[in-house]
Amino acid sequence: MSFTIQEIATALGAPAEGDLDFKVTGAAEPTMAAGDQLALAMDPKYADGLAEGGAQAALLWSGADWRAMGLKAAIFAPRPRVAMAGLTRMMDPGPEIGPDIHPTAIVDPSAMIGPGAAIGPYAVIGARARIGANARIAAHAVVAEDVRIGDDVLLMYGVRICARVRIGDRFIAQPGAAVGGDGFSFVTPEKSAVEAVRETLGETGSARQQHYTRIHSLGSVTIGDDVEIGANSTIDRGTIRDTSIGSGTKIDNLVQIGHNCQVGEDCLMCGLVGVAGSARIGNRVVLAGQVGVNDNIFVGDDVIAGGATKIFSNAPAGRVLLGYPAMRMETHIEAYKGLRRLPRLFAQVAELQKAVSKLADRD
Repeated sequence: MSFTIQEIATALGAPAEGDLDFKVTGAAEPTMAAGDQLALAMDPKYADGLAEGGAQAALLWSGADWRAMGLKAAIFAPRPRVAMAGLTRMMDPGPEIGPDIHPTAIVDPSAMIGPGAAIGPYAVIGARARIGANARIAAHAVVAEDVRIGDDVLLMYGVRICARVRIGDRFIAQPGAAVGGDGFSFVTPEKSAVEAVRETLGETGSARQQHYTRIHSLGSVTIGDDVEIGANSTIDRGTIRDTSIGSGTKIDNLVQIGHNCQVGEDCLMCGLVGVAGSARIGNRVVLAGQVGVNDNIFVGDDVIAGGATKIFSNAPAGRVLLGYPAMRMETHIEAYKGLRRLPRLFAQVAELQKAVSKLADRD
């Protein structure tokens, strides 16, 4: 693949100057860029790296003096990360899948495959499944019975879409993602130790035997449009109603969404987030890495939770949270400052105790 500077600028909706017919075959960091690569130097702090590399064209910050940098051409990015989104989309070749259905794929005769869809080696499409137009399903992926998948979907290697799951258009699942496994839901015929702890807030009661009985998951999973799920992430099916993921939500690697959860639109869930069963997440919620959300609580619209925050109770809309347990970010920062001051405070108290003891001895 090769692209002219004009083609890239047009795709990005960005201004460009210099030799607009100059062609590049890819993108690179400034210090590592070859002569046929577009250097990404969208901040002045990366300018010195251009001299170390061999780039003749670059994606630069607005107003940069590209001629002084010895370049043949430049594209200007008012919003660097937005430009990165467009550039990477343009240059990403994606996985090689297809065309059509690979001879080793197993497709049930009752399945309906949309026009332009491509199904890779050893993929399995179950009975009565419906795959939308231009879907791409990579090697060893499984789409189970009665699944509905929209148009322009990409299922990467080893993805598992379990029975009766409903997925909208432009869905992307990275390798190993699993959607629609049974929820982790068990009950004991007798009162369990966990129930006792919830009642007593700490006491398990007398020793007892307890045996777990499975509660089967009769619901499924419903996913909107433009949702992405990272590698080895899991979304459990609902017990009675469906677990649901709203349109536009992006889920990172190794994220667990429990049974019955309702996740809103345009949420961002980073790596190792865990959302326990029956939690409700509003729209545009951001959960940073390792955030945990308790079962049966509500996290309001536009909440942002910093890394490793543990949310144990309902979070009002618009709240910025941090810590274990979760608290307002500004409160957590003050509490942390207080912890940092404790050693000094202990030393001061010890000195005061000594002074008081000396006064007492004099009396």
